[in-house]
Amino acid sequence: MALPCSRACRKYLLHLAQENIEFRLPEIKSLLALNGGQFTPEENFNEKSPFWVLNIPSEEIAQGIMKRTVCAKSLFELWGQGRTHEDLQASLNSYPMENMVPYLKPDSTYKINVYTFNKTVTHLDRIKRIDALEFLPFQGKVNLKNPENVFCLLEDYGSDPNSIPEEPVHIYFGRWIADGQRELIRSYSVKKRHFIGNTSMDAGLSFIMANHCKVKANDLVFDPFVGTGSLLVACSHFGSYVCGTDIDYNTIHGIGKASRKDQKWRGPDENIRANLRQYGAEKSYIDVLVSDASKTIWRPRELFDAIITDPPYGIRESTRKTGSQKEIIKPAEECGENHVPVSMAYHLSDIFTDLLNFAAKHLVMGGRLVYWLPVYRPEYSEEIIPKHPCLKLISNCEQTLSSHTARRLITMEKLKEFEEKDELAHLTDSKLSPYQGHNSFREKYFSGITKKIAKEEANNTKNKD
Repeated sequence: MALPCSRACRKYLLHLAQENIEFRLPEIKSLLALNGGQFTPEENFNEKSPFWVLNIPSEEIAQGIMKRTVCAKSLFELWGQGRTHEDLQASLNSYPMENMVPYLKPDSTYKINVYTFNKTVTHLDRIKRIDALEFLPFQGKVNLKNPENVFCLLEDYGSDPNSIPEEPVHIYFGRWIADGQRELIRSYSVKKRHFIGNTSMDAGLSFIMANHCKVKANDLVFDPFVGTGSLLVACSHFGSYVCGTDIDYNTIHGIGKASRKDQKWRGPDENIRANLRQYGAEKSYIDVLVSDASKTIWRPRELFDAIITDPPYGIRESTRKTGSQKEIIKPAEECGENHVPVSMAYHLSDIFTDLLNFAAKHLVMGGRLVYWLPVYRPEYSEEIIPKHPCLKLISNCEQTLSSHTARRLITMEKLKEFEEKDELAHLTDSKLSPYQGHNSFREKYFSGITKKIAKEEANNTKNKD
């Protein structure tokens, strides 16, 4: 199976982690665009496969992707592939020798690794596979500890652990280029974080969101429902300046009851700024403010390169905004400095309408909005995704929460300047009308839990009888 290739059109093999599968393609596409590339897979591309063969214009772009991705494990310059070892040998023999020579010189050192997906092979079998590659013109010395060049033979045995074939379904061989940033998931784990809350975003998902948002060094990134700042921490890692708002006074100021079970009250230095300081990114911290997302405090101009957020769904955190059902409200200027405003319900449909309008007004052209949308799965269709005349939908990925609920990671990009008429477009255009079913998500979420508990209790009673 020949691989026609030139310096301008190298094929690369991307080895991906088999988790957050729906999020992988938008992440890689975003990182390619961020580095000046374009997503061009092979004909038989399978999004769910752990191996993707991509055409990437240069190794520099390939390196740029791997410096950011948390969905990919490793990247290889692909020298050959096939369904059998014979196919692989034929493919390697047809690979341009001029592309191999720089890495096979007599004064170089190398090693060959064998990786099998969905099957464990013995050390002896690995040695046999390496010996079978003796037809390749390696002239350097083997160095297992610190080689200049690393090559890898990768065998794919499918994704079904209950039906593993005797022979691989596909085999690849290539030169290792770089590993991804999977280590960030461990080093930024919320378990080790200085300041956390009940809804602090998982580190892996935070970095995925930052990559979908294409945040980069010197960008100004904003989170209107900032909470304990997990998303700001991820964006600051990539060199962005970060700021945010939240209606919860105690969270913004780091006071009140702690979220950790072995700690009653928050400490004196538990706040978002301390989280950035923990990771050496305090210089990226602009500020966080106590503010109501339904009442903007910003001047009407393009301010932010990216907006990234996880709005409350009414499950662990309530959906509230300042205001009252009463007709007469005491003016703010008559209230003392420590006055806590009266709050009222903030419907999810209104949250998303306000969020999209805010993004349309305050994102720079080409800037991205990335946010989570909770959905009741039996009612879900793409039509319920909030829309705006200034924003284009880029990706829509599902994370399952239960058998009946999920949340979807929505990525949108600004493609049109905001006009006054756009603010009320959801009232005049039926295609842009907010889906009112979002407002009952909390009731649907808990109704499912109640049914599950009742079913378990009924089964327990039946078993006792």
